[in-house]
Amino acid sequence: MAAPATGGAASGPSAQDEQHGTRNKVARSVLDHGPSTAAELALRLELTQAAVRRHLDALVAEGVVEPRDKRVYGSRGRGRPAKVFALTDCGRDAFDQAYDELAADALRWIARTAGDGEVGEAAVAAFARARVEAQAEKYQEALERVVPEDRVRALAQALTADGYAATARDAPAQAGEQLCQHHCPVAHTAEQFPQLCEAETEVFSRLLGTHVQRLATIAHGDGVCTTFIPRTHPHPGTVAARPPAARTPARPPKTSNATNVNDAGRNPA
Repeated sequence: MAAPATGGAASGPSAQDEQHGTRNKVARSVLDHGPSTAAELALRLELTQAAVRRHLDALVAEGVVEPRDKRVYGSRGRGRPAKVFALTDCGRDAFDQAYDELAADALRWIARTAGDGEVGEAAVAAFARARVEAQAEKYQEALERVVPEDRVRALAQALTADGYAATARDAPAQAGEQLCQHHCPVAHTAEQFPQLCEAETEVFSRLLGTHVQRLATIAHGDGVCTTFIPRTHPHPGTVAARPPAARTPARPPKTSNATNVNDAGRNPA
């Protein structure tokens, strides 16, 4: 896979360098905002759709992005669904996941030293909780500065500052909100050790003061990590709907002490 270019020639930018630079911006925009249509990328980057499509064709050929049918909630109009372009695993690797193997080795060492089996998995889970608790302290400060209705968006902003490219949006049927993380710096490690996702979901639940449900994860092949947060105070005259159903786990869970909130990394939508 040819990774996105990282710089131009020392003697000054050439037409080819400029093409690579723009192509990198297209790939970075998909990373930051999640699966996107050519029209959305053109608007975001102030380019023509024709130019964006040329760059997308090149990125698809390099294995950096892949086309998918756009997910549509509710009834869909006539015609084909729009195509969106999402980063592939190789595309994510081209950015900043160079320490995945080191992290996985360290977690395997923790599990082995603790005694393997359930004891070893519990040790990894304890490490994961300690790691995310350190991040949670500053997230808590950000959430305390806003009213409860704005806390999901405040959490998204705090996660973005830590490199998760997170956004918040209303969930379908106004049942609640969805916290979307378009990038995960530890995605490959979390694929082997779902305790990392589980600990993160536990912290989200505690910070937001409600049960949350992980619907999709980058670690299990989805384009975005999506967490559903139910609306705790529905508008007058409305009935809170059930959250969207999560898919059946693609593989058996690695830990045996999971609770309802610990569905992270194992219930991709």
